[in-house]
Amino acid sequence: MKHIALLLLIGLSLSLCNLSERFKKSGSSSSSSGAVSDNEGSPEKGVATITQAATLAGGKEAKWDRQGMSFTVPAGWTETSNESKIFSWRSSDSGSANLIVNISPMDESFPADVSIKAFYDGARTRAKNGEVDELKWVEIDGLKGVQFREATPEKGDEPRRLQWMAYRKYLGQVQLVNLMLASEGKDFERHKDAMYAILYSTKITH
Repeated sequence: MKHIALLLLIGLSLSLCNLSERFKKSGSSSSSSGAVSDNEGSPEKGVATITQAATLAGGKEAKWDRQGMSFTVPAGWTETSNESKIFSWRSSDSGSANLIVNISPMDESFPADVSIKAFYDGARTRAKNGEVDELKWVEIDGLKGVQFREATPEKGDEPRRLQWMAYRKYLGQVQLVNLMLASEGKDFERHKDAMYAILYSTKITH
């Protein structure tokens, strides 16, 4: 689909609108899926493999100065949005991949720890339903968050996302950082190594 970025932003809005609903769900159930990891005590370090890192050779820095964040993207990627709360880049090929980052400011009293656990539990439920095929706690640039990957969609032109969510304190605000890398389902495998490399290249002030 030509408007995948728009679909991803719609999906992001829906996921954030469901935040309060996720608070109501408990995380008491466990999963038997090997793709789901309860490594909450010591999250996995987000480090690209040699194969993944190779996709960034000759790449460039994508800087989001107003939010104190930066990424390394492959050569040929271009910036598509740089606003106060949304930042995005995309690849130049026909089956494009996208980097989309969204910042959501919260009240000082917002229960970030409860919220991030709710996001994890929500993704774990999706994994049980076959909608997510990878889920774990991952630390990127010293910040712990929830990383999950959606399963291959039924239709090849539907979006498939690799997503990492975390809370940080920045410029006096509690913020939800929602970082997505995505493409149409039929092109995901072709872009997968670059997506993981971009994700793990993240530099984030907190």
